[in-house]
Amino acid sequence: MKKVVYCISGLGTDEKIFSNLECDGYELRHIPWLRPHKNERIEAYAMRMGKHIHHQSPILLGVSFGGMIGIEIARQLPVKKLILVSSIKSKAELPRWMKVAGKLKLNSILPLRNFNFTERIDNRRLGVSNEEERQMANAYRKSADSIYVDWAIHQVLNWTNRWQPTDITHIHGDKDKIFPIKKIADARVIHGGTHMMIYNRAPEISKYIREELEK
Repeated sequence: MKKVVYCISGLGTDEKIFSNLECDGYELRHIPWLRPHKNERIEAYAMRMGKHIHHQSPILLGVSFGGMIGIEIARQLPVKKLILVSSIKSKAELPRWMKVAGKLKLNSILPLRNFNFTERIDNRRLGVSNEEERQMANAYRKSADSIYVDWAIHQVLNWTNRWQPTDITHIHGDKDKIFPIKKIADARVIHGGTHMMIYNRAPEISKYIREELEK
């Protein structure tokens, strides 16, 4: 029987972002995003997400905002291992401009809104490298639930976490424009990796993930 890795995708994305990963011997099981309740705190939201986990001491894989949710789940549910990709571990790793945006409530500056005139700039920040990825990013923007997006962006910009589980692995690209590498501590660096590297650098990411799972 394959071991299960519970996967949490990035803000507004779905299980397709994991589709290029190759982790033989493991089942990658995506936890779907939920619509947040009005004024729901991230801790309560993480508890609801955690109800999709049906194993004791689970392995979690979180990308971007999914990594932040992974940490919040691990705070409430002991995990065997938490793997973060293109994410952050604490408030200290949040870029200064995001902290300022959170204080000023400038939530619309994150590249998840369906604004045609900012598409090119937003896609560059995400690390979109070809037409397939452009179409995927645009499809996410168009289909994302606005209530969820507004809530999630607020959570990113105002995250105050300083805690992390004992067994955590962080994989990060040195060309990530959403969470710049200069703020990231203790990460395995993918040279040239962008915020979308879980998808467009999947062979390298898969290698690192397999190494961690086999420890």
